[in-house]
Amino acid sequence: MITETFHIAGGNFSNAGEASSRVKKILKQLGVDQCSIKRTVVAMYEAEVNIVAHAWEGNMKVEIDSEKIRITGTDKGPGIADIEKAMQAGFSTASQQVREMGFGAGMGLPNIKNNTDFLDIKSTPGIGTTLIMINYFAGHDKPKHT
Repeated sequence: MITETFHIAGGNFSNAGEASSRVKKILKQLGVDQCSIKRTVVAMYEAEVNIVAHAWEGNMKVEIDSEKIRITGTDKGPGIADIEKAMQAGFSTASQQVREMGFGAGMGLPNIKNNTDFLDIKSTPGIGTTLIMINYFAGHDKPKHT
């Protein structure tokens, strides 16, 4: 198993995407199929940008084995008051400044859901949010829950 942990600084848009780029390189080196790589990188990038845009700081722990990749994103920040509402395409709590930079369109969580085989979101307002994302590589059965 390969395990990597990345620290994500809130508000640091110039580094947004570095963790997902590193994971893309690792998956390519491991010979993971292109479709799995693409789905994983899209989901991870969206989660990374959410930490940068909404939280003070966070971490993304990546665990890769022969069948799957599991990414756990944990942040310290305002949290998500209504997860069901936040999952709706176009819903956003991003600041005007974040929107002016081209982020905050309200597609982050829906894109994560669409690009993962398993997604779990837990959030406590005023404390932070934890996302667990799992993608299974081509040729491996996808259990209902892991």
